[in-house]
Amino acid sequence: MRINFNGSFEETISIDNLLLAWLEFIKGKRNKPDVLIFQQNLIDNIISLHNDLTNHLYKHRDYETFDICDPKPRTIHKASVRDRLLHRAIYRKLYPFFDKTFSNRSFSSRKNKGIHRALNCFTLFTKKVSKNNTKTCWILKCDIKKFFASIDHKILTEILVRYVPNTDILWLLKEIIYSFNAKSNIGLPLGNLTSQLFSNIYLNELDLFVEHNLKIGYYIRYADDFAILSNDKNSLNIVLQKITELLEKELKLSLNQDKIFIKTYASGVDFLGWIHFPHHRVLRTVTKKRITKKLENKRKPQTIASYKGLLKHGNTYKLRKNLNLLD
Repeated sequence: MRINFNGSFEETISIDNLLLAWLEFIKGKRNKPDVLIFQQNLIDNIISLHNDLTNHLYKHRDYETFDICDPKPRTIHKASVRDRLLHRAIYRKLYPFFDKTFSNRSFSSRKNKGIHRALNCFTLFTKKVSKNNTKTCWILKCDIKKFFASIDHKILTEILVRYVPNTDILWLLKEIIYSFNAKSNIGLPLGNLTSQLFSNIYLNELDLFVEHNLKIGYYIRYADDFAILSNDKNSLNIVLQKITELLEKELKLSLNQDKIFIKTYASGVDFLGWIHFPHHRVLRTVTKKRITKKLENKRKPQTIASYKGLLKHGNTYKLRKNLNLLD
């Protein structure tokens, strides 16, 4: 039996929730020009937003668009401070509910999850499937082609309707979803906090299908990357076909054909930025080069700390020594 979100519209858009959302939103953004301008008349701005929401007069504003390289080129669509405050207020109420509905094998954009836990889970699964490296472990690795840019607004809304019976909250969620690419009604902006939640809600359909319909236990997903482990290579080919059909028919998504592979664990498997082997994992060559280049130009304390945190999760002693990152 599916559980429903029982939070109220009034509580979601309340001044108290908006104020609490503001305190969370401004962390690390206090000196941003647009944030400073909004803060100059903070209470008036929050009351105005609250009144527009109460009277169903709220309209999401246009996005500011810019490109970044992180490390590959991406286009970010940045909402106004007013809209991002509302995104945070909605997230505060909806995330705790939806997180309970998500698969334990989904690791991105979730509290107490993250990429390092995904990597640890992957290692644990390889040990179980390979019987501590005494049996052949086959791994199906896939990622979804242009995932955020391919999310269908209508399908996302239909999924939300199954969980959210409150018509006022649904109106608000649709106002945010359809604020982007209104002509095609496809895609979510990378810059929205709500997009992180919506993307997990969307791909939870895949997670449930793999775990409950296909009855697969050794499955891990991080954002649009996922891996399935098995002793049987042929079964993975069948699974791949069924997943491809689900994605195309039910979610209007497709797999990146250049990044689908079925390989043995012993031959080295590229997953979540690392090449995994039975007794160790190493960074991708392109990642090593990127880190080296960045540290040649910038050795800020926060950058060094970030890379130390990353590199401790694999066999990187030689690299850390060369980069002078040893403790």
